[in-house]
Amino acid sequence: MKKNLIAVVAVVLMISGVAMFLKQRQQASASSSANTTGKIRVVSTNSIIDDMVKNVGGDKVENYSIVQRGTDPHEYEPRPADISATAEADVVFYNGLNLETGGNGWFKKLVKSSKKNFGKEVFATSDGVKVKYLTTNVEEEDPHAWLDLANGIQYVQNINKVLQKKDPANAETYQRNTDKYVAKLTKLHEEAQTKFSKIPSDQRLLVTSEGAFKYFSAAYHVKAAYIWEVNTESQGTPEQMRHAVKAVNASSVKHLFVESSVSPKSMQKLSHETGVPIGATIFTDSLAAKGKPGDTYYTMMKWNLDKIHDGLAKS
Repeated sequence: MKKNLIAVVAVVLMISGVAMFLKQRQQASASSSANTTGKIRVVSTNSIIDDMVKNVGGDKVENYSIVQRGTDPHEYEPRPADISATAEADVVFYNGLNLETGGNGWFKKLVKSSKKNFGKEVFATSDGVKVKYLTTNVEEEDPHAWLDLANGIQYVQNINKVLQKKDPANAETYQRNTDKYVAKLTKLHEEAQTKFSKIPSDQRLLVTSEGAFKYFSAAYHVKAAYIWEVNTESQGTPEQMRHAVKAVNASSVKHLFVESSVSPKSMQKLSHETGVPIGATIFTDSLAAKGKPGDTYYTMMKWNLDKIHDGLAKS
């Protein structure tokens, strides 16, 4: 009986040893294969940051975006592929400002399980941005800083700095790409500021479902109103709707706007109760699907600026 038990234990240990060996060999093979490209491997938490990385990194970077286009990054459940890509990454970029680390804290869990470290491989693209806070909780950061192009430029500069440090051999390429991209974003930003300042003040009210446009509003001379403040809270409650109806009725706003990443039902109800039509669908937390208008950060911002300006300026 004792001999049989010893034999069983020996077999189990042998199988475990073989399984461990095969796993290690598979991991080593995958790592070796990934490194043969000679590119720095970058993981970004969402499509907006991913597009910025592509503009800075060009063909020197191998990209992976965790939160897919059209998906809300406030609450997310990482997939096995996300964990694997993060574990193998040289650099991980996230927004910060309580976007990925709010709610269920999915990003912190992902970083820990991937054995990465903040400040070493993991970097916030929003570093240096002047933070705005929620009106319902003045101690909680509003994460939507990229909706001001000046902040978007800060994101790009931060990405450039990290890539140059991690991959100094291609520093000149990253700087050249950054300079060209920043010039393009700066021109759009300045043109928008001029255009919005010409809209009558009583029409400069931007009404959206989520209160994600504080940074946008400050940059482009409009006031922001909304039904709910962040997508992690209750959405379209009777109290929220009463507040939104009051704000719309007290203004001369010509159009409302609904975001691509939320259900349009609450905004449709607000439109029905106020008689103010919905002017357009705009972008907040995600780029459009590839091949559609708004599928890059630049075209997303241009779409938002054009649609919001035209919707508010109409007499």
